[in-house]
Amino acid sequence: MLILILVGTLGSMAFRRGIAGRTLLIGVLLSIVFCFRLSASAEAAPGASPLQATNSREARENAVRSIPFDQLDADSRGKVDVVLSNVSIYRRLPVRVTDCDPDLFMFLIRHPDVVVNIWELLGVSQVHARQVQEGKFRVSDNSGTTGMLEILYQSPETVLVYARGQYEGVLSPRPAHGSCLLLFKSGYVQENDGRWYVTTRLDAFLNLEPGALELLTKTLQPLVGPVADANFTQTISFVGSLSHTSEVNPRGVQRLVAKLTHVPPEVRQQFAEITDRVGKKALDYPAHPGGLARGATMASRGEPSGAR
Repeated sequence: MLILILVGTLGSMAFRRGIAGRTLLIGVLLSIVFCFRLSASAEAAPGASPLQATNSREARENAVRSIPFDQLDADSRGKVDVVLSNVSIYRRLPVRVTDCDPDLFMFLIRHPDVVVNIWELLGVSQVHARQVQEGKFRVSDNSGTTGMLEILYQSPETVLVYARGQYEGVLSPRPAHGSCLLLFKSGYVQENDGRWYVTTRLDAFLNLEPGALELLTKTLQPLVGPVADANFTQTISFVGSLSHTSEVNPRGVQRLVAKLTHVPPEVRQQFAEITDRVGKKALDYPAHPGGLARGATMASRGEPSGAR
């Protein structure tokens, strides 16, 4: 999923300026390049909450230390080293929490094409994501952005994603190339009523080829940072809503699953099984569960596991 996490920043900004149709999913991670290139000057104020967005040196060093280097093969380590050796932009997005089944949450992180396909069915996305082999996805929008995503490492607490791509269109006078690493850290808490709450933090490291984004920098810089953070929050909320829908309307979700024609059959089957389990487990929850509201921030919950 949370390759989805910066849903549509580039496309959203284009829409707001009347340049192109709205893109609701940044399955195309190169678009993240644009987000952070434009918001790089927004350093966190001294004393800002660690749960807020930042590009501070302390946060960056913390993120690098938490990358599971010893679990990467030689090829993956090489890709990580290339990005980290020349980081153009670093940003840590705000920590968020959602009321969500942990198995469903982890599945959607590892299968962003499922969420993209759902949004295609809902008619709210111009992005396409197709799995080319396990853990690798070809992504594109209809506005000139193309790229490849690769999951380098995954565990319940950590997912490391590498992406490389380009943008060529009306927002840039020439092709813009770049690569990035996305480091997702998640933590899971089960309340006494049986419900699960998942916290998520995203660190992004961007490597930009020089000289490609002057136009974007001049025209969109004041707006992109808040949009990126808002899209992150909205995507987390969407995942929580999907989990909730699996609880209260499991038959409807199963009908939706059957319509997912742009994911491999085995992935669709796994998704069906997970959402079915979510619906069955919900039968044991109290009629009026307490706990945090969906989409709340982590201000009262602490940081994800593995954050330090």
